[in-house]
Amino acid sequence: MHVGKSYRLSEFVVWTRREIYALLVMAVVPVALYQLAGWKWLAIPWTVVAVIGTATAFIVGFKNTQTYNRTIEAQQVWTSILSASRAWGVMCRDFLKDGATSRELVYRHLAWATALRYQLRRARPWEFASGSANAEYQKAWYSVPEKESPLKAAIEPYVTADELAYALATRNKPTRLLGLQSAAVKRLYERGDIPINFFLEMEKAIKEFFDQQGRSERIKNFPYPRQYAVVSTIFVRSFCLLLPFGMLKEFDALNLVAPAWMQGHMVWWVVPFSAAISWMYTSLMQVGDSTENPFEGNANDVPMAQICRIMEIELRDLLGETGLPPLLEPKNGIIL
Repeated sequence: MHVGKSYRLSEFVVWTRREIYALLVMAVVPVALYQLAGWKWLAIPWTVVAVIGTATAFIVGFKNTQTYNRTIEAQQVWTSILSASRAWGVMCRDFLKDGATSRELVYRHLAWATALRYQLRRARPWEFASGSANAEYQKAWYSVPEKESPLKAAIEPYVTADELAYALATRNKPTRLLGLQSAAVKRLYERGDIPINFFLEMEKAIKEFFDQQGRSERIKNFPYPRQYAVVSTIFVRSFCLLLPFGMLKEFDALNLVAPAWMQGHMVWWVVPFSAAISWMYTSLMQVGDSTENPFEGNANDVPMAQICRIMEIELRDLLGETGLPPLLEPKNGIIL
């Protein structure tokens, strides 16, 4: 997540420079053939391009709206996890007389949150974080905490060696950790350490964590519908390809009012104008692609590691612990 004022234009241009290079080539070729080779028949009616541009704007706008909604939902899920975790910490502190047991339940919960964020960072075939532009930007400007240390090292401080081995032995590690949590609460009730109403409240809280985990997994494992994604790409590429052809006659006609030193050469202005207009469309598409999967590790993703750090600080503070870790620091205004 970018926590600065805004991205700089230079960053954005560098991030999209591969598209800019391609768009310049796509504009130069038809202009050169039209002006130098005399292929005047290459020009197509501007109305055709305008209709395609309008349709493209609608489909790109629709996609960006939907991908933005996915990111907002992901932020809401993790905000809910943080809020429910605070309630869990208070219950563990106030429902139990044994401080060691309270600490065990709180720490196991921290292990669950950590395991969940690691699971959500796993790459999927449809994601864009490994693409050239995003991978290059990540390497230069920020880091993904889940890639800097293995899961085992991250959750080892929170659980026993047996629980660690038990959790790591399964595919869905967060689910197994919540299962351990539920079993621990059940043992507390069976021993008479908590009454039935406390037991039900704690089980209800665990169910809430299961629900939020499920919402996170739905966003992660079910991508933006591929049929809409491919239509958006086809429309944008087609528009960018046809745009310079539609501008040829329009700029050629400007020779009638051009100054003497530009007479006969106005058509070359198609190159910068076509590239600039096409860049707006391709940039919107690229932004949408990078917003589509809010857990993959892109610069605008949900800051799960920071949320987990806030969670750890607050829950351990509820237990009266000292020597709490600091908040994570943004790198170049980006924090995950």
